[in-house]
Amino acid sequence: MLDREAIQFDAKDEPLRDDVRLLGELVGDVIREQGGEALFERVEKARQLAIARRQGEDDAAAGLAELLTSLDPFDAREVVRAFSTYFQMVNLAERVHRIRRRRAYENDPDKIQPEGLQDALLKLREAGVDDELIRARLAAMTIEPVFTAHPTEAMRRTLLGKQQQISRSLIKRFIEKRTPREEQAALAGLRREITTTWQTEEHPSTRLTVANERENILFYLGDVIYRIAPVYLETVEQALGTTAVGTHSLPGQLLHFGSWVGGDMDGNPNVTADTVRDSLTDHRALIIHRYKRELGELYRVLSQSVSRVGVDPEIHSRIREYAADFPVEYESLNHRHRNMPYRVLIRLMSARLRATGSDRAGRYAKAADLEADLALIIRSLEAHRGERAGVFQVRRLLRRVQIFGFHLAALDVRQDSLVFRRAVGSLLNEPEWLELSREVRLKRLQEAWRDGGAAVVDAEDEAAETLRVFRTIADCRERFGKAAMGDVIISMAEGADDVLSILQLSRWAGCANEQGEVELDVVPLFETVDDLERAPKVMRELFADPIYSEHLARRGEQRVMLGYSDSSKDSGIASSRWALQTAQSQLAEIARDAGIRLTFFHGRGGTVSRGGGRVHRAVLAAPPGTINGRLRITEQGEIINAKYGLRGIAMRTLEQMLGASLLAELDPQRSHEQEPDWADAMARLAADSRRVFRGLVHENEQFYDFFRKVTPIDVIEKMKIGSRPAARRKGKGIVDLRAIPWVFSWTQNRCLLPGWFGIGTGLEQLIEERGIDFVRQMAREWRFFSNLLDDAEMVLAKTDMAIAQRYFDTAPEHADIAKVITAEFERLLRLLREIQGEDGELLADDPALERSIRLRNPYVDPVSLLQLDLLQRWREAGSKDDELLNALFATINGIAAGLQNTG
Repeated sequence: MLDREAIQFDAKDEPLRDDVRLLGELVGDVIREQGGEALFERVEKARQLAIARRQGEDDAAAGLAELLTSLDPFDAREVVRAFSTYFQMVNLAERVHRIRRRRAYENDPDKIQPEGLQDALLKLREAGVDDELIRARLAAMTIEPVFTAHPTEAMRRTLLGKQQQISRSLIKRFIEKRTPREEQAALAGLRREITTTWQTEEHPSTRLTVANERENILFYLGDVIYRIAPVYLETVEQALGTTAVGTHSLPGQLLHFGSWVGGDMDGNPNVTADTVRDSLTDHRALIIHRYKRELGELYRVLSQSVSRVGVDPEIHSRIREYAADFPVEYESLNHRHRNMPYRVLIRLMSARLRATGSDRAGRYAKAADLEADLALIIRSLEAHRGERAGVFQVRRLLRRVQIFGFHLAALDVRQDSLVFRRAVGSLLNEPEWLELSREVRLKRLQEAWRDGGAAVVDAEDEAAETLRVFRTIADCRERFGKAAMGDVIISMAEGADDVLSILQLSRWAGCANEQGEVELDVVPLFETVDDLERAPKVMRELFADPIYSEHLARRGEQRVMLGYSDSSKDSGIASSRWALQTAQSQLAEIARDAGIRLTFFHGRGGTVSRGGGRVHRAVLAAPPGTINGRLRITEQGEIINAKYGLRGIAMRTLEQMLGASLLAELDPQRSHEQEPDWADAMARLAADSRRVFRGLVHENEQFYDFFRKVTPIDVIEKMKIGSRPAARRKGKGIVDLRAIPWVFSWTQNRCLLPGWFGIGTGLEQLIEERGIDFVRQMAREWRFFSNLLDDAEMVLAKTDMAIAQRYFDTAPEHADIAKVITAEFERLLRLLREIQGEDGELLADDPALERSIRLRNPYVDPVSLLQLDLLQRWREAGSKDDELLNALFATINGIAAGLQNTG
């Protein structure tokens, strides 16, 4: 399906072209075999016309529209399915090629892969950073991806599994030397997976449950990430050694993971106290299962006999201790293995793990006890000529236990501040609670805290359920360990009273020790631009509050979550980015003045408008002094699959996070603040951008109607692809629409408005006032600004305003709105080229991304035209035709795969 002559590949990327060609041919064969010659010919003609349209040939666009208009729903679905399958294969080929390129760097001692950890360490050494400082900073650093459910994740779990098989088969093709017969068998396996993918329904027939979402997340945590975690630490140690920093044993705290699945209650009635408990139960069951399986492998490896080699006397002591607790397991040991002490101890350790999973007597009280057993085995092996006889395998398991404990990933609980407020008002028996000012609410909470009175509970109301959540948190901390529960996050936090509300609810629910001290981390989430601007005042007020300052002194750290999605939907991407940047700088300064360690939790989504993009560049663009040894960041939906679906890419992802964090903290070139002139200029750009964005999206009374007509939001709302509703709170209008379906809708019509609208006007005003040379200097020398422009450039490259205009034409009564959008697009495109200089072209500095987009964009066009035709017919039928709706679902999946973006 690929017109290979139209796209240029560097020599190093020729294997990618070969993979794309191979997979394209296999997809073509499957289309012929499964759909018939007529389908193949229709798809091939659509492909050729789409390419001709992109090349500017006369009548190609009209011919393409004529070919695809008025297909019956079944034929439309089959055409979409063909292109969607091709997109999926190209996506896989590119991911596999990333692993191929990574291996090429590893095999060449003279080359270092850019933006990796080794690259970061060399840059620090060249900048004169002391080796000991690097060691010390690494010893205190933590990288913590937090996996969240994605309400618009379009790929179902079954198909993800098939993609894994295809990817692994492609990887083996360039790793293994095969005979012709073996290659033939491998190709047959590829064809089988592509064929069964074709025969598998893309869209689930029932809405995903929280349990389904949890199963999806646990696949990545329990398979890919579990396997690579100790390898990652080994790779970091190797990088330290090869850059002459010196080998260094890294602590397991360098890497941890979190999850929101089962704990994110914000706007999701399906997440409750029960799902919190269920998630933690499944987390423990999975990680203990993995440990038991690995102990089984160690049982096979560690066959040392006492007649051949000595062991630490403490090994025998531990065996006697555990045998008393598990006499049946001890007696059931094969008598021939009784003189193999490591095997005996491992069998009894497995018994303790089983008891841990079922909370029976003899269980491990905490993961540190299992760590102690593994450390004992390592010491004994090292002391008795066993350094190369099993230490490596035992150390890998030890590191997994240090990283995952008995909880796998810390589960955060998140809820809307309004829910917490209503609960506190009810439990205080204050009917007018919501009408009180924040200052009055704060004073009443301080009084309630000092009085220590009980709550007034009505077993039937919302407050009782909120209290049950906190009681479940207390129970789960007791059962699964303190590390199992993460943060309590307050969405739409507006004041210090919101934070004190959590302390009061926690105390009422028993989440406090005997002294009445709450042992939870409370994290305000500032989301809108107004909230971000108010955040410094809120935190200053909190730090000054005597109740909270005592709590904070015990916890040792304050975490603040920053929302990238809602701030962008609220005021546009430029205003959002600047509000986030200034909030971080101000909050860091406030915390330093108060002597408080501050950690930012970055609530980034998958797309640029929701804080997505390249994390390496985003971390380096953060204000100096705001990383502070910990990078905690959300990972969502298709981004999880893209970044953690394959082991090699997961390794690269984590290395980039660590390398960027080290540079952000230690690179002397980042130690200075940006020029005051730049900050003033960016503030003006953000204000102009916000004015334009809000004027269109929030202040134009016709915009919401326009939005619903020119995007497939009504189809997205019906898709059974997430457990959470598309809207929060009242659920009406742009304000209450969640950011994910908001972005997803604009991605589908190819406009991608949230990722760029408003920047052009801001740039234009800035250039008029300060001149083009000033703006070019900002773009060259200020990472924050260059990152904003790079992200906007990438979004523009994916945007197709000719296709978007066809959607706009379905709402002719709103032609004035369409003109505003088109004019802003053309303005930004012109200005980006002007900033780049003469002959500036989009993505000129990123040929790999430019090639990636060109591989897909022509083939997304037929799917877009089909969606537009089906959407009009479905709406004309009163939005009742299920066959048309199912065909529309297929187009949603196809465009998402082609653009590699949902929300």
